[in-house]
Amino acid sequence: MVATSHDLATQAGVDALRRGGSAVDAAIAANAVLCAVYPHMAGLGGDGFWLIHDGSGVQALNASGPAAAAATRDRYRDQGHIDSIPSRGGVAALTVPGAVDGWRAAHERHGRLDWSSLFDDAVHLASSGAPVGRSLTEWTAEDVEDLSANDEAARIFLPSGRAPRDGERLVNADLADSLRLIAQHGARDGFYRGDLAHRLCEGAAAVGSPLDPADFESFEAEWVEPLSVTYRGLTAWEFPPNTQGFAALQILKLIEGFDVGAWGDLSFEYVHHMAEAVKLSFADRNEWLTDPAAVDIPLDRLLSEEYLSQRRDLISADRAMVMDEVDAGIAFDDSSRREQAPGGDTCYFCAVDGEGLAVSVIQSIYHDFGSCVVPEGTGIILQNRGSFFSLDDDHPNRLDPGKKTFHTLIPAMLTDGAQPWMVYGTMGGEGQPQTHAAMVTRMVDRGFDVQQAIEAPRWLMGRTWGAESQDLWLEGRIPDETVRALELVGQPVKMVQDWNDNMGHAQAIRIHADSGLFEGGADPRGDGSAAGF
Repeated sequence: MVATSHDLATQAGVDALRRGGSAVDAAIAANAVLCAVYPHMAGLGGDGFWLIHDGSGVQALNASGPAAAAATRDRYRDQGHIDSIPSRGGVAALTVPGAVDGWRAAHERHGRLDWSSLFDDAVHLASSGAPVGRSLTEWTAEDVEDLSANDEAARIFLPSGRAPRDGERLVNADLADSLRLIAQHGARDGFYRGDLAHRLCEGAAAVGSPLDPADFESFEAEWVEPLSVTYRGLTAWEFPPNTQGFAALQILKLIEGFDVGAWGDLSFEYVHHMAEAVKLSFADRNEWLTDPAAVDIPLDRLLSEEYLSQRRDLISADRAMVMDEVDAGIAFDDSSRREQAPGGDTCYFCAVDGEGLAVSVIQSIYHDFGSCVVPEGTGIILQNRGSFFSLDDDHPNRLDPGKKTFHTLIPAMLTDGAQPWMVYGTMGGEGQPQTHAAMVTRMVDRGFDVQQAIEAPRWLMGRTWGAESQDLWLEGRIPDETVRALELVGQPVKMVQDWNDNMGHAQAIRIHADSGLFEGGADPRGDGSAAGF
């Protein structure tokens, strides 16, 4: 079974499985198609993170790239960027794209199909044209001004001088050529060395990026140890720093201390306690999250029962904490509180095969259309993930050459003993750990099936979508009485549409070990599907 945020990617993944491929093969084929059909959220110029269960345990693969060797704080200050790095343009494209080498590392360990065959569907769709769906239509219209600032981006994504409409075709022949190079020569020689790497860096340098071919050649994806906690007898797995996975685990452990099953799904009690748990976890996340090679993050303590029990005592049933005033339980140092409020758009997808391999993957170019920079002749949008670095010398996530930044991307997995129970995740920046907690509590505490858990009304606590304040955003399907009760205890409620794209596009596959059946779901907020055989 495969579940992705675009039906054509799901079909490519299922085709790989039918040809005898592994779940990893299916995930790579699906991700390559997403680069062609969902270019505003996925691409060769972005990063990726993998959780893989192979029957013996959970493995984590970090395919996020570091800052360029020439990406110093002084460089940006000399360019007039004193407080922050702009989120668009070449100055935002300062980190090495890691996703493609993640494909290589995962395939070397778990692939069964020939590498070159994994890109056939993506090459065809990029060269012949992919039908434009709702999400791409809406986000292109939103970003016309930024895309117009780069000649190549405008040529590819605004071919008629305007955003494409639903059902029109998006052709990216240069991307097809780049995919062919990767298919024929592999990730290392096809992408990180040779002509394509030089073209990417030359085009990026022309608009202010510090990336250099040496940065590409020296990068390799890294196998790391995943994080886990128990929840109601199951084990929840998340990705370690440089991602926010520990925040998702904190939310689950904080909420585990309450009788979630006794609350109605859309009740005041449920949404209020979830929002309060988010505030506490994000205070710790904002204080600590960065490249673990740069800061010794006290993960053992942050995820300990003793610490989280103390933090849970701060949650009141009849009073809302003010998010900007919630302190971290463990301070980084004596300096002032750090504010980190990430946004970003992403593609989450997952796959499970008949041999027991379960794969949870998330891939992104950060903001919609990333930096909006496409080096000439490549068809590749460079991510703007590095714009999230701080230029504050005392900030834990400060920019340094060769450093990885704070990442929002978190694939997730639940296991029951030695067996995978569910692979799941979502796009959506700040919303990712919150939606993870919503899906787990709805399935484990309330017995929802996968699709019910995905479709149920969601909330999002925090500063997102460029908002000035930290608000509790609620989908319109949440009952009026719940909304009123939240307002009465001081929650900063803001309402959005019944089905809101910014709440994320979640996908999941549940593995029923007793019957051997898989149960998949995809988010109607996106353009995805789940399919299997």
